[in-house]
Amino acid sequence: MRSIEELTSQWKKEDLLMPIWMENDRIYMIDQLKLPSENITIEIDNVDQLSKAIKTMSIRGSGAIGISGVYGMLLESIKTKGDKESIKKAGILLKETRPTAVNLMKTVDKLIEITETYNRSDFEDYFEEKACDILKDQLYFERKLGEYGAEMINDGDSILTHCHSGALAGSGFGGRALSVIRTAHMQGKKIHVYTCETRPYLQGARITAYELDRLGIPFTLITDGMSGYLMKLGMIQKVVVGSDRVAANGDLINKIGTYMHALAAKENGIDFYTATSSHTIDFSLSKGMDIEVEFRPEKEVTHLNGQLITVENARALYPAFDVTPNELISGIITERGVIKKPYIDELKKF
Repeated sequence: MRSIEELTSQWKKEDLLMPIWMENDRIYMIDQLKLPSENITIEIDNVDQLSKAIKTMSIRGSGAIGISGVYGMLLESIKTKGDKESIKKAGILLKETRPTAVNLMKTVDKLIEITETYNRSDFEDYFEEKACDILKDQLYFERKLGEYGAEMINDGDSILTHCHSGALAGSGFGGRALSVIRTAHMQGKKIHVYTCETRPYLQGARITAYELDRLGIPFTLITDGMSGYLMKLGMIQKVVVGSDRVAANGDLINKIGTYMHALAAKENGIDFYTATSSHTIDFSLSKGMDIEVEFRPEKEVTHLNGQLITVENARALYPAFDVTPNELISGIITERGVIKKPYIDELKKF
């Protein structure tokens, strides 16, 4: 049996909520735009289709986008019988889909390097094995950072999270933030989660709530603007969010709205954590504000489920991410432990 088939078969037996997988030389993914009302699987036959799915956010989340790059290049290798130029072109196309997603960049670049440097006749088999190694590493990271992050959660804590940083945004266990929350719950800690709805795509309302409900973790849905007041009322003890990128100085790039929650947490003396992995730390980015933030179409703000929700002449802005400065962050949760200040020094040891 081939490596990817063995891996898919193994993971289907585990308690995973896989966002994307591969069977019979096809890619399959959960259409996250349809959740929670419909659970629809999309079948992907080529890299162009996969790129479109990433651009339109049928699949999203830093971890899930990263492993999508792996699956896409593996699919191209299988379809072209290991044609190196085709594989590299597929990787370049995938990197262009979401410019802020460093996890995607790193995984694709790693496979491009393998494509360029491995010259033996068993290249196709070797490429598949290395792709599977990356996929296994990503799932390991989720489980491990969940263990470290759960140490930051006390029995009885109410935890705020923003956007969706869960299994469907990662490899299937809990992504980033929900790996921490899921592990704390599995340890028997009595926790409660406040999940922000996360306009304009409502990932928190649609997908985070879906996963928390599936896992049996008590939660309350709130609008994005409520978090500061709930902190003032003493209803929130921790904030745990995911990450799309962490700069070399510890600045966090995450879903738009994260910065506001961090400011409110600082004002109210509440610990603010980001859960990430080594693949999401970008040492080439000295500080967060140097990043190219993706601005998405105005229609994603002016419309909801295809319906106009404002006046026809309204203009809109949608930066998909914002930057939270390192001084607002209590700790960076990784698969190697929880990194504390001073980040610019501690991250160098990473």
